[in-house]
Amino acid sequence: MSAPRFDILGIGNAIVDVLSKTEDDFLVKEGLHKGSMNLIDTERANYLYSKMGPAIEASGGSAGNTIFGIASLGGHPAYFGKVADDQLGQIFTHDMRSLGAHFETSPLVDAAPTARSMILITPDGERTMNTYLGACVELSEDDIDEEVVANSGITYMEGYLWDKENAKNAFRKAARIAHEAGHKVSISLSDSFCVDRFRSEFLELIQTGQVDIVFANEPEIKSLYQTSDRVTAINAIRRDAKLAAITLGEEGSLAVTAEETHHVNAHEIRELVDTTGAGDLYASGFLFGLANDLDLEKCALLGGYSAAEVIQHIGPRPAINLAQGAQQVGLL
Repeated sequence: MSAPRFDILGIGNAIVDVLSKTEDDFLVKEGLHKGSMNLIDTERANYLYSKMGPAIEASGGSAGNTIFGIASLGGHPAYFGKVADDQLGQIFTHDMRSLGAHFETSPLVDAAPTARSMILITPDGERTMNTYLGACVELSEDDIDEEVVANSGITYMEGYLWDKENAKNAFRKAARIAHEAGHKVSISLSDSFCVDRFRSEFLELIQTGQVDIVFANEPEIKSLYQTSDRVTAINAIRRDAKLAAITLGEEGSLAVTAEETHHVNAHEIRELVDTTGAGDLYASGFLFGLANDLDLEKCALLGGYSAAEVIQHIGPRPAINLAQGAQQVGLL
């Protein structure tokens, strides 16, 4: 079998992030749960934007951030995500293509605007997301390019997509095509609140083999199995998934299969500034490692390095060339 044209195909909500520093009191005043992702309507989006402090705009979306990181590591990624034919949509499209990702999803015309997420960053670096989905929820089966899926080594989807039926069907179609082509399928659980909404469906995807690789942090994996005990959750995902990559914050991360467990320490950082994109970039490093046949420990280390870079500055995407940085620390 010839090598796939694309290392990783990401499928996700194409969102422009609007990031602003704030205080914990603001979250309390606005009834926001720190660390959560809240879906909001146009009115709420306009209200929060008017109350936020100075902001930075950056193309984002969970899977989009992951694809950005893979390109920065030297990979050859592709991406499916829906934007509108408007200014933010053009910015997002330019950003994806300029980094070398294949992005040809047709934009939405004369309908909802491009999605945006107001991300509030508290002094501890935690981010609370308030997302207006707009055009991105219009992603459907028609946007799944079968040739691209069949020529991608790993298809990766963000769990946030599961909020809309059209997107669920789009992912199931992509997963079927990927498996028929002999390739792997992966999912990020995205958010513990997202897991609460779709626990049974996520478990079905994993247990029936529609998904081969699961990405989660500790709260997400505990939520999936409705347990407060880390070991119980890890043993459960070991039973259900072919491979799971679980991030543990300052304690590093785990790569887990039925036969083995690899624990790696967190990569050292100078200062925690903003956790936005940490899980997304961890997936970048891990997936890039898998695509290049690195062992699971090295995959986890590369994931940890990529996450460590992004949490040391504002914004969800790396500020340096990850390939060069990883080479300097001996990971590539």
